[in-house]
Amino acid sequence: MAPSSSKQKRLEAKAAKASRNASKAGSLKSTPAASIAGDTPAISANGSFADLNDAQAQMRKLNVATNRSANGVLVSDAKGRDIKIDQYTLSFHGRLLVEGAELSLNYGQRYGLLGENGSGKTTFLESLANRDVEIPDHIDIYLVQGAAEPEEITAVEYIVRSAKEKVERLEKLAEEMAVADDVDELALEMIYEELEEMDPSMFEAKAGAILSGLGFNKAMMAKPTKDMSGGWRMRVSLARALFIKPHLLLLDEPTSHLDLGAVVWLEAYLATYNHILILTSHSADFMDTVCTNMMDLTPKKKLVYYGGNYSTYLRTKADNEINQMKAYNKQQEEIAHIKKFIASAGTYANLVKQAKSKQKIIDKMEAAGLIEKVEQPRLLRFDFEEVKKLPPPIIAFSDVAFSYSGEKKDYLYKGLNFGIDMDSRIAIVGDNGTGKSTLLNLITGDLNPVEGTVQRHGQLKLAKYSQHSADQLPFDKSPVDHIQSKFAEKFPDKDLQFWRQCVGRFGLSGAHQTNPINMLSDGLRNRVCFAEIALEHPHVILLDEPTNHLDMASIDSLASAIKQFSGGVVIVSHDFRLISQVAEDLWEVKDKQVINLTKEDISIVDYKRTLQKRSQAQIEKAQLLSKNTTKGVA
Repeated sequence: MAPSSSKQKRLEAKAAKASRNASKAGSLKSTPAASIAGDTPAISANGSFADLNDAQAQMRKLNVATNRSANGVLVSDAKGRDIKIDQYTLSFHGRLLVEGAELSLNYGQRYGLLGENGSGKTTFLESLANRDVEIPDHIDIYLVQGAAEPEEITAVEYIVRSAKEKVERLEKLAEEMAVADDVDELALEMIYEELEEMDPSMFEAKAGAILSGLGFNKAMMAKPTKDMSGGWRMRVSLARALFIKPHLLLLDEPTSHLDLGAVVWLEAYLATYNHILILTSHSADFMDTVCTNMMDLTPKKKLVYYGGNYSTYLRTKADNEINQMKAYNKQQEEIAHIKKFIASAGTYANLVKQAKSKQKIIDKMEAAGLIEKVEQPRLLRFDFEEVKKLPPPIIAFSDVAFSYSGEKKDYLYKGLNFGIDMDSRIAIVGDNGTGKSTLLNLITGDLNPVEGTVQRHGQLKLAKYSQHSADQLPFDKSPVDHIQSKFAEKFPDKDLQFWRQCVGRFGLSGAHQTNPINMLSDGLRNRVCFAEIALEHPHVILLDEPTNHLDMASIDSLASAIKQFSGGVVIVSHDFRLISQVAEDLWEVKDKQVINLTKEDISIVDYKRTLQKRSQAQIEKAQLLSKNTTKGVA
């Protein structure tokens, strides 16, 4: 819809309203905006548009299935761009996740949502997306959760279809609101502004620019989504969200299926998002670049807000805790001093009177709420078993070539020559589609070379974590039951305490050890996979995107465990922080080769700078396209 068209509609709507107000008779009555929910399309949890009646029915089914419930009070003056809900409470399977918190989201701000694995971050985002609490109808919400549907249409067509649906929805809502007697002028103005930002004649070009930034080439853009892998369809879902640009965008680990280049591009793109954004991420670098504010879902089930990015949050929180402990110690010393005086007052009348007066001081402190001691989170200590050293090289590639078809013209690799031993700490980087996961499968022997040889030590034990390892877990079993049943033959004489310790060393404690795996967060499920790997006693561990869904503490614990491990480690990761902590060799997969960047004195920091320059050029090209679009319709 062109800007001139929406401006004209706005003028017509205002003229109609003025005429109604003047005559107060014979005018068309329409359902007020506050009560047209049944006719107002919404966006469901997976990002698709649907009638709100259908969405509400789906939401009720979802709540029954998940036992998720939430309530809160929408602040009466929150009718504009901001969202504020008091006394927000959220529970999942009867477990309280958030209690009596203030949910305050300001337009134009980008919030990083923090919390331990299992604290309820994903459930919180799902609750907002499904409008478990009242959120004004004019605020559209989009949660990227799950891959785009496999259909006959291309990625560009898939995105454009959703964009056209949004235009139709906004036009219908604007028409209904404009003729209502109690129209919310600010909400209506926001709808018209959104319409003016959109130009259907440029939908395909703008969708292509976003897909290109997320790693799609022209051939991929032309493929039907049904012919794409789940990872690529996740990118389509993300691209659709960025294109639609909802009022409230919710991103749960948006980098999980991206390579480093796409992560850097998304980082730069989201840094300019000017509506409301809430995201979870395991990447400190990503949140430092994107976020303007942090929301901390604390162990006390509150939402605590901090201004600034993740690094600022760490500094501010540390300063606050130092000041809180100083105040706590001072208050405790004062209380101890008063109690000592009271205890020594004896039966002397004047001292007893003073003691009662002193006791009133303590009573007032308790009534006002005593300063709480800062509770330090329990330190996580991931730990992989010590293993016997094998003489190098334990894995050797000699003139290896590989293609899935077996044809030379389709070679993904050719002429690979390298070795891996038990001192190796290798990080593999490269664009999606270059063959990083394929290389890991050549190392394990799940794939065989078309030419050359891969030699492995006769006693070599390998263990591999992949992005889909957690999906293979038996969801009906508890972590303890699963680990015990899988390794019972290897450790026949071990008791229940041993199996609890096996999962406990990877941060699974209490009910998380005995609840069914389907009740665990994605991050906790990943920890079950790490516990499996530790019990395998491997000489070399292969980790394909191991940081997905892990919180910061877990990533740091994983990095420490990798550094202390007596065997070799090969990592494919888009997490710059993990790579910088553990990698001693940086390998880039490019042009059918594996290039050791470390030998060329290229660090992960240097590599990221190169990607940032490439991403900035892509974004500037997209911005130029957008400016030309605006000029063309002005």
